[in-house]
Amino acid sequence: MTDKNELRKLKKETQEKLQEIDLHKYHLDRIDIRLNMYIKSVRADPDGHNLYELLSIVRFFRLMDTYLFKIGEVKKFIVFYESLQFSGLNGRTRYKLTPIQVFQFANILGFYKTEEKRLVRDALLFVPRKYSKTTSVASLAIYDLLFGDANAQSYVAANNYNQAQICFSEIKEILKCLDPKFRHFKINREQVFNKMQGKTSFARCLASNADKLDGLNASMVILDEYSQADSAALKNVLTSSMGARVNPLTVVITTASDKLESPFVDMLDSYKAVLRGEIDNDFIFAHIFEPDVDDAEDDPRTWKKVQPHLGVTVQPDYYENEYRKAQLNADDMMTFRTKLLNMFVQNTGKVWFTSSEVEAMARNDDNLCSLKGRPDAMVAVDLSVCDDFSAVSYTVYMPDIRNFHVHTDYYFPEGALKEHPNRELYRKWADAGHLRLLPGNVIDYRLIADDINHRNREQLCILAIGYDPYKSLEFVNIMSASGAKKVLTPISQTYGAFTSPVESFEISAKTGHVTFNDNPINWYCFGNAVIDEDKLENRKPVKRSQNAKIDGVITTVMTFYLYNNYER
Repeated sequence: MTDKNELRKLKKETQEKLQEIDLHKYHLDRIDIRLNMYIKSVRADPDGHNLYELLSIVRFFRLMDTYLFKIGEVKKFIVFYESLQFSGLNGRTRYKLTPIQVFQFANILGFYKTEEKRLVRDALLFVPRKYSKTTSVASLAIYDLLFGDANAQSYVAANNYNQAQICFSEIKEILKCLDPKFRHFKINREQVFNKMQGKTSFARCLASNADKLDGLNASMVILDEYSQADSAALKNVLTSSMGARVNPLTVVITTASDKLESPFVDMLDSYKAVLRGEIDNDFIFAHIFEPDVDDAEDDPRTWKKVQPHLGVTVQPDYYENEYRKAQLNADDMMTFRTKLLNMFVQNTGKVWFTSSEVEAMARNDDNLCSLKGRPDAMVAVDLSVCDDFSAVSYTVYMPDIRNFHVHTDYYFPEGALKEHPNRELYRKWADAGHLRLLPGNVIDYRLIADDINHRNREQLCILAIGYDPYKSLEFVNIMSASGAKKVLTPISQTYGAFTSPVESFEISAKTGHVTFNDNPINWYCFGNAVIDEDKLENRKPVKRSQNAKIDGVITTVMTFYLYNNYER
């Protein structure tokens, strides 16, 4: 199902079903009070949770009505889990399961088809980075090693060896805490053996060619970051070896990636279809965290929706900081979308205007001295501190010819030039008068403010000055003190804020109604910019790579924002 209206309709129906469930009937507190807490919290704010999370809860109650649920098995695991010492910021630490984790493990371990045969054979935890999925799932392998079949075989596998070792190393470290003198376990780089009487069980780390694996008798398989896999061969070899097991369990734990066609994407689609009720399969459990169709990627509610451990295993301001960073270039934005929003996307950034296209729009404006009568102008600033240049764009609209003329000044601290990787290029620009070098090792915003005020007095009538509210406090204070407080306008750097001015600039430029001052830094910046689009089709220019500079592009578009939103 991909139709947005159908998904919206299904979510509304699922919310209604969730509200109709009589929670008292199930006595969830007998299992664990946190299970009740989780479900009640979701029901109290269904809009704060994605469609597939809601579907998994509704499905839980259907399974409760259909199958045997062994409370004792869930309680046993919870006690076991909370006795283990996991890695943490302060060393090895015991952790209480979060309410959402209780729900996950209750689904995986609680349901039984018969008295002996567990229901769930395949589990998927599709969650963003920093959820702590890899370390917590390590507990299942240890549980199988200790309490599973006498000859249990647990395998931790991934797309590459280093990734597989993350989970397996956690297993080894937990066991070392349980048995510091190695009386009950033998531990080596890739395998852990249970030496307790009557046991031949082991856990093993795998990241090898599937063709080389034979003679396996897996009881449990953990597949880490399966979204990165190009082939299902390793998974198929491992799971096909489980035929003799009464209670085999395969757990896939992963975050999204840029692989839009992969075995995991197919798997995810089928698991979603199960949750939607389109495929009948009670042997799987899927907990899926991703944005709903109408969720904005810059909305903190979206972040909370996709990252249920925000404020628990993830610092409360982490998403905000990462989003601010991601807005600067296409690569970081793709990482934010795939790893933190848990969306399958590729880098879709497209060249907006080429350097040559912008160079063709260049006009010699004699440093704005040729302008007559102090025409109206919009101004925008993009400020650096010490590592790169600052930009100030002055955009004048000429109503008689319906033309926008953009003049951008660029600044750089001279003291930082010697060690800068672009020092030769910057020196060339400075010598030619295209880049103004300011004294000192950091940008002195007072000098930029002086230039703006000078142009306002002598050349232009500045109607508004746009700035990024996140990093412009000092500049705002300086400009306010100089009498410009009324014209200062904060401009959010979000995709939503940039969509309209991007379109306005685009139309004006492509119809020949935009010119630039004759400065090569202008076309250098545009040559580094790509236009990126978020899931709601908002558009913004971003850097094509981490070190590319697009300051003049951003300030130009910000001036168009000011024109679009100006009221006399």
